[in-house]
Amino acid sequence: MKVQKTNAARLLDARKIAYELVPYEVDENDLSAVHVAAQLGENIQQVFKTLVLQGDKTGYFVCVLPGEAEVDLKKAAKASGNKSCALIHMKELLGLTGYIRGGCSPIGMKKQFPTYFHQTCRDFPSIFVSAGVRGLQFKIKPDDLVAVTRGVIADLV
Repeated sequence: MKVQKTNAARLLDARKIAYELVPYEVDENDLSAVHVAAQLGENIQQVFKTLVLQGDKTGYFVCVLPGEAEVDLKKAAKASGNKSCALIHMKELLGLTGYIRGGCSPIGMKKQFPTYFHQTCRDFPSIFVSAGVRGLQFKIKPDDLVAVTRGVIADLV
């Protein structure tokens, strides 16, 4: 199967960052990271999801956390320098990031938003995140991903 390179993959190529593109079978009725991990045959703790939030002071920011975890809004607000924050509405996602639900990558959004990674990302030699389309994941070293997004490690759950 020929895997089409995404804009996010081209950005990693331009920065000479090593990654692997890993395709999986999409289920339109289940876009969860739990489903992705099952399709990949990988540990759910290693498959990370990308969430976009809006803070009351700093505006939009991104949280990348393990697929089964729920973001703790108080911890996310504190990490991002806000008093409070909330997940954006799904209808805002495409216009804001250029990505759709189930295919939102922390790499290559329309604008570089502050990005926060849950601290467990460093527990693994590599993690999985969306490559920018449904059905395709990056397998990448967490430190490389944090560096390319200018991310910050934080406790988010």
